[in-house]
Amino acid sequence: MIEIIPHKLTNCEICVPGSKSITHRMLITAALSNGICILENCLESEDTLITQTALKQMGIVIDKLNGKLVVKGTKGILKSCSQQINLENSGTSMRLLAGVASMGKGKYTLTGTKRMSERPIVDLLDALNQIGVVSHCIKNNRCPPVEISGGQIKGGSVNVNCSISSQYLSSLLLIAPYTQQGLEITVDKGLVSKPYVDITIDTMKKFGIDIKRNKYSFFKIAGQQIYKSGNYVVEPDCSQAGYFWAAAAITGTSVKVKKITQNSIQGDINFIKVLEKMGCSVSHVADGITVHGGKLTAIEVDMADMPDLVPTLAVIAAFAKGTTVIKNVGHLKAKESNRLDAVSKELYKMGITTKVYDEKLVINGGKPHKAKIDTYNDHRIAMSFAIAGLVVPGIVIRDEKCVEKSFPEFWNVFKGLYK
Repeated sequence: MIEIIPHKLTNCEICVPGSKSITHRMLITAALSNGICILENCLESEDTLITQTALKQMGIVIDKLNGKLVVKGTKGILKSCSQQINLENSGTSMRLLAGVASMGKGKYTLTGTKRMSERPIVDLLDALNQIGVVSHCIKNNRCPPVEISGGQIKGGSVNVNCSISSQYLSSLLLIAPYTQQGLEITVDKGLVSKPYVDITIDTMKKFGIDIKRNKYSFFKIAGQQIYKSGNYVVEPDCSQAGYFWAAAAITGTSVKVKKITQNSIQGDINFIKVLEKMGCSVSHVADGITVHGGKLTAIEVDMADMPDLVPTLAVIAAFAKGTTVIKNVGHLKAKESNRLDAVSKELYKMGITTKVYDEKLVINGGKPHKAKIDTYNDHRIAMSFAIAGLVVPGIVIRDEKCVEKSFPEFWNVFKGLYK
């Protein structure tokens, strides 16, 4: 465990690593490409290393050279894999690679942790079965482990339910160029976390794929395309930037996150607008974005498209005057932890009253006090509540190493706030 020492910030400047979401997607598109890809600024974390290891099991060669990843694409040809592919608790790896496995040879078994076996995936498997990919949940419980039979995918039309995760759609999109007849995808329920679909499409387009779409309801991708090899750069992670902008918000000072601009393709860049509504101000400069803390007031906000920042916002709301209502976030119950319950329980320890509904979280702002924070093996709980310790004495984060899932250097970067 680690105790956070309160500190008055002074014009801090922070750098965050490459986007986790973009790194996962670029690893996959590079692996399926027609040659050697050089990937710069990739995030190196537990989750992205899990994706790398799984791709290697499928026959992809990935090396590291001068801090960059060198991925040797195999034109969509994957080797068979008799051993289980353990994706631990990386939901992104599980969902995106379930689609990739359908392109391979023979049967693939994707498994993970106990928590992974509680995270639904059946809607994606239903969609894969519609296009002739034989797949099922081994325990018939709608969750991993899963078995997927790889082979040449004919393509056609498919309907997918994305009310739990947008990654079901992203998984289908990523393999669509390699189908024989192309793929027409209709989203018949959902879609949560829409900006992550934009990240998938942006990555595919960078790799040379043509995509037609009708907003978020219909997508058409021609078959027999191929991802083009080349040099690609992963932009900094806006979700990780959110912790440091939150630090500015609750301390009433200024924090700049460098190398991020308002032109980011990540939906989480819009978190700065949420902070503005709560009383902060924002400065856009050539080398980053600075948030200046102000007098915080409660808001009502739809966070369906920024789910990773809900714990961060909830901690900020604990310091705001009034009652904050965070709407359309029911899908957070199926994350690394039940994030709505986890946030509610830990804020209660700090003297903050909350209420969890099916699709929303309500936080009554107040005066948080010291507490030992349980993290539920969830990186975002640990990082979000650490920010509270900059103001509140006696905040202790248990199992602080869980941040390695997405931000292994978090505690070192966090120390930069103390300069």
